Amino acid sequence: VYCLEETLEKSLQAEGSPDLRVSILLDYTRGSRGRKNSRTMLIPLLQRFPEQVRVSLFHTPNLRGLLRLLIPERFNETIGLQHIKVYLFDDNVILSGANLSDLYFTNRQDRYVLLRDSPEIADFFTELVDAIGDVSLQLQQDDTVQMMEGMVHPYQGDKVAYCEIANQRVMEVINSARTRQELLHKKTFHSSEPGSSLLSQQGSQASGNLKPEPDTWIYPLIQMKPFGIQIDEMVTETLLTEAERDARIYLTTGYFNLTQAYMDLILGTRAEYRILLASPEVNGFFGAKGVAGAIPAAYVYIEHQFYSEVCYLQQQERVQLQEYSRAGWTFHAKG
Repeated sequence: VYCLEETLEKSLQAEGSPDLRVSILLDYTRGSRGRKNSRTMLIPLLQRFPEQVRVSLFHTPNLRGLLRLLIPERFNETIGLQHIKVYLFDDNVILSGANLSDLYFTNRQDRYVLLRDSPEIADFFTELVDAIGDVSLQLQQDDTVQMMEGMVHPYQGDKVAYCEIANQRVMEVINSARTRQELLHKKTFHSSEPGSSLLSQQGSQASGNLKPEPDTWIYPLIQMKPFGIQIDEMVTETLLTEAERDARIYLTTGYFNLTQAYMDLILGTRAEYRILLASPEVNGFFGAKGVAGAIPAAYVYIEHQFYSEVCYLQQQERVQLQEYSRAGWTFHAKG
């Protein structure tokens, strides 16, 4: 937060109108938990830079009515939450499973994928964060929240109407990105005239600027089931279904809670699987007070149930499970 404040201050002092824009998207339940929380941390930024800072708090439409009144903090997150972890800086993107709390900078193993100079990916995630932000509650300078004008409220308004509007807003981003990508693909790889591809055009002004043909494709996947968006689920099931006998698939998760559909696919396909899990001691809930302290044991139980099925089907060679263990660390990687 201090770094953001310092950078925003410099932008105000720069000549001309400040063009630095900071957009922060958080989950409402997680960002509002406790007296000192993400909201109270960010309010000073909103108060000092109201024209440059936007803080959006996504609230699941499934947490409403008596359910919202009765379920206490922390447990209400089980009903649904916004879980995107993406950090954008101009044309650079970090995709992660980590938030920005202290332990992620000290002793927690997680995933971090840095994409440098990737304007297409940066544009996509900027538009996605903006779209989700538009259907989220907007944090105000006095720590209240309100929806954008004309937007249905996520837990006070009509649930079906809200989900339909949210679906339309997010799908606009997805369809726009798909159209841009199809056009780029067509220009790059399907031009019939020599030298007329987009890559050739980009390098025509200076031969030293010619970009090589890409060797890696990145497909951002989105899963927002309350809004009827299940792209990640469909793609993952397709990948697992079509995995051949000579394929090897690596899966890692800090919490072994695969859906039944994924478990059935793993047990029913011919590919080899190497699954990396968190040992109970490196589970983030290990040693927690109350009900949360039993969570590691619950995941161990699920793991044992799954492995028993693997053994029953005599698939131990094809499906192998390993546990991550490191003294003093926790494990949160998924992928």
